[in-house]
Amino acid sequence: MPDQPYHIDIDSIRRAFPPAIEAPPLLIDFAKWLEGREWGSVACFELVGQFTDSAPIVDGSPLRKDFALFIRMPDGTAVGYWFAPGLDLVHAPIVALGSEGQHEILAPSLEGLLANIALRQFEDEWSDFLPHEDVEDDATDELADWLVERLGKEDLEALTEPSTKLPDFASAMEKWCGDREDYWTRHPIMTELGRRLAAHVPIGRNPWDRTHFEIAIVGKQFQARVLRRGRQPIEEAAAIEPLLRKLRDEMWQGQPELGLWYWMTFRLYADGRILPHFDYETRPTIDEMPADLAEAQADLARAPRPARWVPAWLASS
Repeated sequence: MPDQPYHIDIDSIRRAFPPAIEAPPLLIDFAKWLEGREWGSVACFELVGQFTDSAPIVDGSPLRKDFALFIRMPDGTAVGYWFAPGLDLVHAPIVALGSEGQHEILAPSLEGLLANIALRQFEDEWSDFLPHEDVEDDATDELADWLVERLGKEDLEALTEPSTKLPDFASAMEKWCGDREDYWTRHPIMTELGRRLAAHVPIGRNPWDRTHFEIAIVGKQFQARVLRRGRQPIEEAAAIEPLLRKLRDEMWQGQPELGLWYWMTFRLYADGRILPHFDYETRPTIDEMPADLAEAQADLARAPRPARWVPAWLASS
């Protein structure tokens, strides 16, 4: 991507923060400083916000209020604030949810992350935080000068010192992923769904063999597809619709601020297990057409969300 400017989306960054927390001025100022610069001249990433729904973590939707992700790396790794219990914006560390399962604290603060980038202190698996090798004009020295002026601090090294008071992020995420896999494996609706879809269990000897499904629910609209030589309808659609609508409502009642999901994808494994993923953001297509906005508005009226978490396609309708 050298010769192209950085992809920066300040609106998405603001949306990625929990409703009670605003994006810090330093982050917005950094986005404006970076705007128009050649991609890779400081580091190799996109400065865009995303929710934990789409981050590389098991069942990330319930964690929306615990993170504010504002960097996306080329390999899909998501980087941002972690609001561990008892930590506010000032004291929240910057963490990585790695595409290969790495869960690591990268810096004790946003200031520390930017100082690490400016001082080129990342190595090995986080080398995407270094300038791209094909970029001629390394801008990290300019970033260092900007940080010194912006923060009023000469010693950037001091900002990068790790904190010994932070919780163990890797262990917390390992426990979350394990607990959520166990939760969905044992969930009675998932168990019944697997029974109803038994005809689609993959025939194979490997426990990781799986069949992929997509579900769309928007108001009264419903669609179920199996991903087999494209997206194919399934005979069991009418039988599983009540189950999935019940699940959708139960999830909303458990976390009202998320509202109602529109997409659900799941994998049916050879041993009958089902692991789902839920999408609260994307406008589904039903019968090859965008979902009916009136139906989506009815869902929003029934299950309102914080204004910041209403997707743009629905907020502007």
